[in-house]
Amino acid sequence: MSSRSGKKKSTKTSRSSKAGVIFPVGRMLRYIKKGLPKYRIGVGAPVYMAAVLEYLTAEILELAGNAARDNKKGRVTPRHILLAIGNDEELNQLLRGVTIAAGGVLPNIHPELLAKKTGSKAKLENIITPPPAKRSKTIKKTLVKRLGTKSSPRVKKRGEMSKAVSADSTTVSSVADGFTVLSSKTLFLGQKLQVIQADLATMESEAVVHPTNSIFHMGGEVGSALEKKGGKEFGNAVQELRKKHVPLEVAGAAITSGYGLPAKFVIHCNSPGWGSDKCEEMLEKTVRNCLALADEKKLKSVAFPSIGSGRNGFPKQTAAQLILKAISSYFVTTMSSSIKTVYFVLFDSESIGIYVQEMAKLDAN
Repeated sequence: MSSRSGKKKSTKTSRSSKAGVIFPVGRMLRYIKKGLPKYRIGVGAPVYMAAVLEYLTAEILELAGNAARDNKKGRVTPRHILLAIGNDEELNQLLRGVTIAAGGVLPNIHPELLAKKTGSKAKLENIITPPPAKRSKTIKKTLVKRLGTKSSPRVKKRGEMSKAVSADSTTVSSVADGFTVLSSKTLFLGQKLQVIQADLATMESEAVVHPTNSIFHMGGEVGSALEKKGGKEFGNAVQELRKKHVPLEVAGAAITSGYGLPAKFVIHCNSPGWGSDKCEEMLEKTVRNCLALADEKKLKSVAFPSIGSGRNGFPKQTAAQLILKAISSYFVTTMSSSIKTVYFVLFDSESIGIYVQEMAKLDAN
């Protein structure tokens, strides 16, 4: 009959596929209706619940997998899940009333119960488990508004962790060793954005971004500082990059090792010029390509200068808006990113003020 009518059967698309989530949206709707039979349920409610549960599950499994790896196990057990939750401040607060069967307890011995170190080679102090470190993941009102919240920015300088500074997006706080954290924001999926007043060539993030052109020109302000600090080996690596990738297409990115730099890698990107064809779209693409390269290397931190607003002529405020938008959308679409922190390394007061202002506006988005 269907062949006579000429109509083709339409394939059904699940609500989970439409929403871009793995957890079943239909089942979430059924559970909500069962628990709240007297209320009308909006179409977005089950989608939101599925997304939140999927994020929490992915976070717990990631931490539990790390715990299993640290214990040299190939299988995640309830013990590893308990260790993952117990050593994360916010997950522990969220699930403090939950009992995990066969999970055991967190290892902890009060220092008063341990023998003091004497002339003998006693090492009982090594048994003490350090307190759970604060993570940048937030599981609070950020899930409701899909935006950042207050956090404790930390900046690493020459192997030392600076003191944690509680600051929202409009607070200016000084940090030791010459770095200043001027703004900090945590995104929906836990990635932290920080505005830093420092020299990009001295940043100890795992990667720094170098805005260049199609032939990897190193004569700009950022390029000159990186080349001077990176040394001869870094210069040779850039020469090899020219042989392989010249001309580098607009919005393209390539990566080299940092060599003499504190950063492990340098990501070279060819950002578009202001007024060129689809310049705003291409600038966002440039930022996403840089983040994708960092994810390929499984890096946890990336430091950006204000790309596009220098020789390429972008208005500083426009460049900041586009860069922040590109970073936010990248993390939303890439659920499994290894990047935890993105630094904006700025020096002049005008750029600093613009980025602090634009990061504060993330609350309204």
